[in-house]
Amino acid sequence: MVERTLHEDPLAATHWTLRAMAKASGLAPSTVHRIWREDGLKPHRVETFKLSNDPNFVEKVRGIVGLYLNLPGHALVLSVDEKSQIQALDRTQPGLPMKRGRGATMTHHHKRHGTTTLFAALHVKAGTVIS
Repeated sequence: MVERTLHEDPLAATHWTLRAMAKASGLAPSTVHRIWREDGLKPHRVETFKLSNDPNFVEKVRGIVGLYLNLPGHALVLSVDEKSQIQALDRTQPGLPMKRGRGATMTHHHKRHGTTTLFAALHVKAGTVIS
C-alpha cells in the first residue's frame, strides 16, 4: 500500500484519499490512516515552489519591500494581482514526488490556459484604499 501511495495515482483523481485507498487495497480506512501516519505520508498535501532565474531578483525584492516599508512623501503605490477561477494544471517543470515525511511538490510557475481576471488596488500613504 505504501508503494502504491508513492508511485500510483488513483483513477479519475489527483491524489489518494483514505476512502479511495481503503477501497482499492481492501483495508479499513483506519488501517490506511495508521499506515500513512506511521510512514509520514500525506498524499493530500502538495507544496508549490517557484525559483526565479532573474540574476537581479534579490535586488528587486528589496526594492519592492523597501517601498512598502518606507513610502516616500505623496507616494502612490499600485498593487496588481491576477486571479483566475480556472486552475492552470500545465506546469513548466515536473514536481518532486511525495516521500516519507514530505508531501509532493510542484512548481508555482505554469503554462497559461484560459482567461484571467485582473484585480487592482491603489494604496496611498495615509492608508486609504481605493478600488
